[in-house]
Parts: sequence; C-alpha cells; structure tokens
Amino acid sequence: MAARATLHCLTGCAIGEILGMVIGTALGWGNMPTMALAIVLAFFFGYTLTLRSVLRSGVDFRTAFRIALAADTLSIAVMELIDNGVIVLWPGAMDAMLSDVLFWGALAISLTVAFVVTTPVNKWMIGRGKGHAVVHRYHH
Repeated sequence: MAARATLHCLTGCAIGEILGMVIGTALGWGNMPTMALAIVLAFFFGYTLTLRSVLRSGVDFRTAFRIALAADTLSIAVMELIDNGVIVLWPGAMDAMLSDVLFWGALAISLTVAFVVTTPVNKWMIGRGKGHAVVHRYHH
C-alpha cells in the first residue's frame, strides 16, 4: 500500500516537475524560478490526482480538498525535497538544457531516489492511519 501511495504521489510530482522544468527551461528562466515553478506544479498535480479520486466517491469539494491536503502534503514535500536536492547537488544538472541527456537522466534518477526515500514515509503514515490510509476509505 505504501509503494502504491508513493507511486501515486510520484506521478503527480513527476508531471509537475517535468512540466515546470520544461516550461522554465524553454522560456530561458533562471534556475530558481524554474525550480519554484516545478515545485508549485508538483504540489498542484499531486493534490489534483488525489482530489479527483476522492471527488469521484461523492464527497463535496471542501471535504475532498482537506483529505487531499492531509493525505499528500508530507509525501509530496519529502519527494520534492529529495528530488530537487538531487538535481541541485548533481554537477551540471541545474544548467542542463532540454536537449541534454543530463537534463533527462538527472531528472529520472532524482525521481527514482525520491520514490525510494518517500516510500518508508508513506508506510509510516499509513501505519498510523494517516496519509493515503485516509484516502483509501473513499476508493470504491
């Protein structure tokens, strides 16, 4: 269950990260604005995926939004910290362009490392009835 929850989180984070990095890089933005956009979009898409599935269960938007925040905030935050930390520490990754293998390779490895680190966090949360344990009640 923790690996599935982390994969769910990774999906939203990856969509946001990749979209943010592609937009920022394509527009020639600096590293910090690009990273900030990627992080904001990672949270947005992470929450949106959970929100969508909870809303399908018939819960009102306000309740679904609270559930998404409770279920995903720590998971997304850890994933983003690790993912962006790897990119920042990887020599040359912050300056790589979309056409560079380094851009895509560092991004793929950073997301993989983030998945490995975030899975135990989700396991801990689920074991305490938090995180995706809360969302699980709303899946049919």
